[in-house]
Amino acid sequence: MKYRLLAGVSAFVLAAVLSACGSSDDSSDASGDGRTTIDVWLMRDSVSAAFQKEFVKGFEAAHPDIRVRIQTQEWDGIGEKVTAALASNDAPDVIESGNTQVAQFAQSGGLVDLSDEVDGLNGKDWLRGLAEPGAYEGRQYGIPFFAANRVVVYRTDLFEKAGIDAKAIKTRDQWITATEKLNRGGTQGIYLPGQMWYALAGFVWDEGGDLATESGGTWKGALDTPEALRGMEFYGKLQALGKGPKDSDEDDPPQADVMAQGRTAQVISPPGGAGIVIEKNPGLKGKLGFFPIPGKTADTPGAVFTGGSDLVIPTASGKQEAALAFIKELTGDTWQKKLAVAMSYVPNRTSLASSVADDPGAAAMAVGAANGHATPNTPGWAAVEAENPIKDYMAAVLTGADPAKEAAKASADITRAMSTDS
Repeated sequence: MKYRLLAGVSAFVLAAVLSACGSSDDSSDASGDGRTTIDVWLMRDSVSAAFQKEFVKGFEAAHPDIRVRIQTQEWDGIGEKVTAALASNDAPDVIESGNTQVAQFAQSGGLVDLSDEVDGLNGKDWLRGLAEPGAYEGRQYGIPFFAANRVVVYRTDLFEKAGIDAKAIKTRDQWITATEKLNRGGTQGIYLPGQMWYALAGFVWDEGGDLATESGGTWKGALDTPEALRGMEFYGKLQALGKGPKDSDEDDPPQADVMAQGRTAQVISPPGGAGIVIEKNPGLKGKLGFFPIPGKTADTPGAVFTGGSDLVIPTASGKQEAALAFIKELTGDTWQKKLAVAMSYVPNRTSLASSVADDPGAAAMAVGAANGHATPNTPGWAAVEAENPIKDYMAAVLTGADPAKEAAKASADITRAMSTDS
């Protein structure tokens, strides 16, 4: 999902192959010009007005028999709106879905099974953090659209003053050493609030753990595993090298506000956060840089939560062939490269990462995206995020509670939430 990855929404099978679409795909617009009109729902700010106009013009020129009608949707309430549309006889033909929403939409019925299209769309090259949540029960319903993830946004002047080369930071141990050196003289080495659970998830994945695991069709929380506990231990070590509150997340207070005050060397944020910092403190223009979140070893970047969007086709659409043509064009090489440059996104395929090489923030994201993950791919995860026992667990551990005991409690809460909302 867009930079709400970032708020990290996880929202919500009637599968149908495209060959079963029937003659309804030939339905034409009521204007009588013989063209098929497809209705497309894209989310607010996912693409710029300029890019949208350019794409539609190019697509309609390449497909003169298809007219595109795009409607912009808001993130708030989108889960319920899409679910209602999928259950109706008047659904749009293409919907942009947050990548972690696809499982719930697929479970509720009404998405076309696009598994047969994966090879033709270079599916083996898709970013895992978009492709995996776009699948449900072994079938592919969501086609990766674009990705975004967190990086380290840092003060280039403070790093230079401390004699630190950010490009040389490749491991978590090197990151800790540099942050310790920065955390002095009234400067926070890093501002890391205690409940940034997406950052914790990356450290857990680095250790080989997960937030929840599935066995025999049953999901259960996994924060109490040795791997997950090691991830929390590293989080605590890093969080202590700053003055971030232990009982709130990056929105309380907004971490861009904190960095704009001029006494913070690093934050973990999407690259777009740097622009907000500069808006609040223009004096920092030219003093912010980016590097990928470091991994345990130098040969692999740190694991990150991949936010972004997939594109899906409702079974209620009577124009599925035209809808698929739209998706193929928008997720193909030409428009993926243009979209990445226009919006500073990570393209949907690893082989296209070089298209953002000239954008420092997007280039850092692309490195991390190669080791991207998504939240557990089950419709029940929506209930976990609504309740979010992970944040309570983090705050408890950081304020001195026993990690193993709190992890067991949080894992039980995750298990209960997933089972009651599946």
